[in-house]
Amino acid sequence: MSKVALIRCDSYDYGKVKESIKRGIELIGGLEGFVKDGEKILLKPNMLTGEAPEKCVTTHPVIFKAVAQLLKESGAVLSYGDSPAMQTPEFAARRCGIEEIAKELDIKFADFNRGEEVTFKEGIQNKRFTIAKGVLECDGIISLPKLKTHGLTKLTGAVKNQFGCIPGKLKGEFHVKLPDVNDFAKMLIDLNKFLKPRLYIMDGIYAMEGNGPRGGTPKKMNVILISSDPVALDSVVCRMVNVNPEYVPTIKFGKEMGLGTHIESEIELVGDALEQFIDNSFSVNRTPVTPFKPLNFIGGHLRNYIVPKPYIDINKCVKCGVCINICPVEPKAVNWDKNDRKKAPIHNYKKCIRCYCCQELCPESAISIKVPFIRKMIQGRDK
Repeated sequence: MSKVALIRCDSYDYGKVKESIKRGIELIGGLEGFVKDGEKILLKPNMLTGEAPEKCVTTHPVIFKAVAQLLKESGAVLSYGDSPAMQTPEFAARRCGIEEIAKELDIKFADFNRGEEVTFKEGIQNKRFTIAKGVLECDGIISLPKLKTHGLTKLTGAVKNQFGCIPGKLKGEFHVKLPDVNDFAKMLIDLNKFLKPRLYIMDGIYAMEGNGPRGGTPKKMNVILISSDPVALDSVVCRMVNVNPEYVPTIKFGKEMGLGTHIESEIELVGDALEQFIDNSFSVNRTPVTPFKPLNFIGGHLRNYIVPKPYIDINKCVKCGVCINICPVEPKAVNWDKNDRKKAPIHNYKKCIRCYCCQELCPESAISIKVPFIRKMIQGRDK
């Protein structure tokens, strides 16, 4: 039986946050069951990019501080880190407010710039990974995900947070190697099974809805979720925002591959009642994931009429070129229109692998994911 603690917390007041997290950890067994005195523990927040905390792109620094203080009180030796999509880890940490807290608490920045290849013989999708050296040097990981929507996986939560343990641009290679979202999700499950985070503590006091994981809208959810089962934790989030867990690939395959469970009867909820956190108005894609491989035999042409595609709003685009730089495909699937940098970039959908990295990192929220009309007709839905 997996346990998930839901703890109501209505602000980022440090005292409230620390007490809430302490209560949640006690409800699932106590910190002594996850961390021993003297162990080297890595804190892994979501630092997707260097944005201010109020934009809800990253794990809030107060969550980081509260968890760090509790761990230090238990005798753990701490480090922290993440590998942002484009910026250096140090820049992202500084901009999102976590670096200041880390210096205050004398927590060192782990090495996320260099990687080391490891073998995972038990892997189903992936048997080799390049992992940040700072991750491999620790005894255990405490994962600090942020509750956000995501263009590729619908939600980015406990399972997906470990993708940041792969250094820098190496993450983009996985999108090229695994363009099918189901294969990509299986890779993330293998990654979690290799890394084995001890505990997942999700920042859901303010979440991000809509065009996440960077360009969405902050949404007050008043909750901190804690579990040692990332699949169960993410599935509880689905219940909060009215998404079928089977429609989230990391949850579906997390169950099938033995990382955790999304079956309600196999999850014990502790803490505050789930009902008070349910928000059916939360803006998120609730449709099933469109399979990629079954369409290959009909060719990419028809796929363009069925698989959701990234779309650039030329009225919002500031021609910064982030979408072009982050595109993992060579030659680029998104590029300047006739090499004119005064015009918004355009997509070549025949080359586009639907990784949605461009949408994920657009700093102006100028790229959204559009569902083709034929897909809507087939599903009989608006989204």
